[in-house]
Amino acid sequence: MTFSICVRERYEDEQDNEHYRFGVAVTTRLAGVGTLCPFVNEYGAVATQSLVNVDLGRKGVEYLADGLAIDDALGGLLNADDGAPQRQLHGVDRESEFVFSGEQCKEWFGHVQGENYTVAGNLLTGESVIDATAAAYEETRDDEQPLAFRLADALEAGHREGGDKRTDLHVQSAAVRVRDTEDQSLAPFYNDIRVDATETPIDDLKATLETAREGYRMAMQRYEDAYEDDDVDEAE
Repeated sequence: MTFSICVRERYEDEQDNEHYRFGVAVTTRLAGVGTLCPFVNEYGAVATQSLVNVDLGRKGVEYLADGLAIDDALGGLLNADDGAPQRQLHGVDRESEFVFSGEQCKEWFGHVQGENYTVAGNLLTGESVIDATAAAYEETRDDEQPLAFRLADALEAGHREGGDKRTDLHVQSAAVRVRDTEDQSLAPFYNDIRVDATETPIDDLKATLETAREGYRMAMQRYEDAYEDDDVDEAE
């Protein structure tokens, strides 16, 4: 299933406490990729693709929450998976990265592992797709834009290079998911966005992110006190 990026970022809150932020974004020339590929929690991010096995992603982030390192979590799952040669599986935890492309994935397929991120793809027009995705993330990693928006920009860069080569499939999808370790009264709405069926997945994903950001700003202006106090009367 096409190409995806997983990211780990360290940051400090207003009280100078260190936190982690994890994100995963994916796009493909099929519908509903957000239901199958991207998995994230406050311990890491995982993407499962090619001949997709949802359990690899679901169990992967569960194992990270249990304290396993990502090499052990994802490596162990692949060792127990008879279909491993047909899988792509990659991700990040709080300390390291893991990326795997099985030898039976469909050309072009491949991956790249960078500092705090991984990118992988299959059935692509060429290697430049994942290279452009990685480069776009590296160029924006220090920007003030939220991670969800920067991940969408990274997908856009890969999409411009050709992306998924199956041009006969016009129904496409894209998704971005972000989690962090900071205690927030209301997580930003744009941290979990899916575009499930469209002919313009990246444009629609970016437009939906902007709309979700506007909605989050309005919600916080009106209801922030209610969420902080967990008291609906504060919203009046």
